[in-house]
Amino acid sequence: MTTKILIIGACGQIGTELTKKLRTIYGTDNVIASDIRKLNIDIVNEGIFEVVNALDFNQIEHLVEQYQITDVYLMAALLSATAEKNPAFAWDLNMNSLFHVLNLAKAGKIQKIFWPSSIAVFGPTTPRDNTPQYTIMEPSTVYGISKQSGERWCEYYHNIYGVDVRSIRYPGLISWSTEPGGGTTDYAVDIYHKALEKGTFECFLSEETALPMMYMDDAIRATVEIMQAPKENIAIRSSYNLGGVSFTPKEIAEEIKKHIPDFTITYKPDFRQKIADSWPASIDDTFAQKDWNWKHQFDLEKMTVEMLENLKNKALLK
Repeated sequence: MTTKILIIGACGQIGTELTKKLRTIYGTDNVIASDIRKLNIDIVNEGIFEVVNALDFNQIEHLVEQYQITDVYLMAALLSATAEKNPAFAWDLNMNSLFHVLNLAKAGKIQKIFWPSSIAVFGPTTPRDNTPQYTIMEPSTVYGISKQSGERWCEYYHNIYGVDVRSIRYPGLISWSTEPGGGTTDYAVDIYHKALEKGTFECFLSEETALPMMYMDDAIRATVEIMQAPKENIAIRSSYNLGGVSFTPKEIAEEIKKHIPDFTITYKPDFRQKIADSWPASIDDTFAQKDWNWKHQFDLEKMTVEMLENLKNKALLK
């Protein structure tokens, strides 16, 4: 049977990259991108695109039936910093969109679901260094609460209804191809833009705030690999820890200075500092390594080279 994929939230930071990658693997006509709005971007113009509201069950069901969808990647969500400004809507979007997709799978209308969780599921009482897969989870943000609840529902639907749902807890993601999307870790994207554009950056986190990060290429590869892994290999149906690299704003600034010697950084922590302080500093992803052979490829040095080169090339094309 042909794999037919629906990506909900395809115009977001992860969705755009994921759509491109899945189309190269499964064919452009077998990957249907969708989002709440139609943007003038490659994934909209170069393949099938549908406007869909992730909160509308009937719209999603209609697309699933129309295109005979087998796999759904639910990427629509309100991220950490944005969610704090609109808690009720964040909860509604992050939870009910998940229920819609889980219930379609429960009814046998789709075969497999990918749903992203986040390091935001952890909280201030979680061990911060080398945070284990199974540990205290007392999230202090709306985003984290919704993701932790989502993990429990994913596991429940798998255990009770046999739904094949797979998930990874993304760390902070760094990409050159899309703009920062309202997350607390997005300083690590914006800093590269500002380094090239202005030669200076004001960071909303303190200089010693270590957070787990991952280059987008690694994150996309992890997403594809977990979905392609044999069902029997996926032992965790809540969400897998996923590790990449951990660094502080000070460390990333020093790495950038190797390429832009005059670059300067200042620090002005805001409300996002409290969010960052509640999250892990580094992640133990032993279970992902063991169950589906996960291994990250980009360290801070390699990622910095890629980010600066690609952003320079992107600016030249404008």
